[in-house]
Amino acid sequence: MSKSHPFKHFVLITKHRHRVIKNASHMGIFWHSLKHDLTKYGWFEFHTSCKYYVGDHSPVYEERLHNEHFSRVCQHHTKRNPHHWEYWADFFGGHILAKRMPWKYAVEYVCDVLSASYTYNPKEFKPDSAYNYFIKRKNHYFLNRATSEFVEWCLKQYAESGWEHLHKKETKAKYEEISKKYPEVDKFDSNIEMIDYPKLKE
Repeated sequence: MSKSHPFKHFVLITKHRHRVIKNASHMGIFWHSLKHDLTKYGWFEFHTSCKYYVGDHSPVYEERLHNEHFSRVCQHHTKRNPHHWEYWADFFGGHILAKRMPWKYAVEYVCDVLSASYTYNPKEFKPDSAYNYFIKRKNHYFLNRATSEFVEWCLKQYAESGWEHLHKKETKAKYEEISKKYPEVDKFDSNIEMIDYPKLKE
C-alpha cells in the first residue's frame, strides 16, 4: 500500500461531489443534493480512504484488496447515505430484503453513477459509460426491482439523449409507473454457505 494522499483524495471527492450537484440541478433535486457524500469528509472515511487512494477508481476497492474483501469505509458510507442500495437492504430470517428507494434518493443514485463514471475516467467517458457500468453490475446488487428498473431507465435516457427526458416531471412520472409494477420490498434468498470469493485484481 502506498503512502496517504489527503490532498489528491480531497480534490477527487470534491470534483465528484460538484458534478453530482450539477447533475442533480438538471434532474430537479439541486437542494437535496447539497448534502451528497458529506460523510466522505468526516475523519473515518477521509483518513482511511486517503491511505487507499489510487485516483482512477474507488479507494474502497483498494481497501478490499488489503482486508480479505471487507471494507469498513463501504459499511460506514453506505449505511449513512440513502442514495446507496445497501442503505435499503435488510437481513431477516436468512433472507435479504430490499426496499424501494424513494424517488429523490433513486435520482441521486443516478446522478452519483453518472458523476463517478466521469470523475474516475474523464478521458474515456461517453454518454453510455454509466449505463454500461450499471448493466454490468446490477445483477450483483441486492437492489429492489423497481429501483433497478428506474435507475436503468434514467441511465439509458442519458445515453441516448442526455438530459432531454430527465427532468423532474418526467422522472417522477416514470418512477410512479415503474413502482406500481412491483412490491415495495423484494425478498432474496441469501447464500449462507461458506464460499471462497474470487481474488480481487491487483
